[in-house]
Amino acid sequence: MAQDGAGSWQRTAGDREFTLAGTGSSDKDFDNSSMGLSFGYGQYFTDRWLISLQQGLNYADVPGDNVWNGSTRVGADYHFGQGRLKAFLGGRIGGVYGDRVKESAIAGPAFGLKYYAKSDTFIYAQAEYQYFFEEADDIDDNFDDGSFVHSIGIGFNF
Repeated sequence: MAQDGAGSWQRTAGDREFTLAGTGSSDKDFDNSSMGLSFGYGQYFTDRWLISLQQGLNYADVPGDNVWNGSTRVGADYHFGQGRLKAFLGGRIGGVYGDRVKESAIAGPAFGLKYYAKSDTFIYAQAEYQYFFEEADDIDDNFDDGSFVHSIGIGFNF
């Protein structure tokens, strides 16, 4: 981690990150929703680019059944800002699986904010738009049928 006289919120190449968050997901009309837990592990390859592996587990109690699903994604995020507050934009690609979910590939953009309470500890909010596809030809057709995934959590750099 880069150091400055007043403490540092700037990352350097080689820094790692662990995140833990509560999540929610909903369809594009915000009709069907679930709650869950997500965690991630990543590494900065420059002072601005983070590559990460993220795992999400969601649960819904629906009439007559308990439903779970999960998603595993690889992401790349570019971070903006010099102080305690950092914005990031990125993308994700991976897979979704579970009960009442057609197993398929997912991809989409992500954005969020991190606020550093300490030089190595932050709170964050993130939103992803995930669209589902089985073949490359499905990507254009399925973009409008995706879902939003939102997370609020805590993270640690080391």
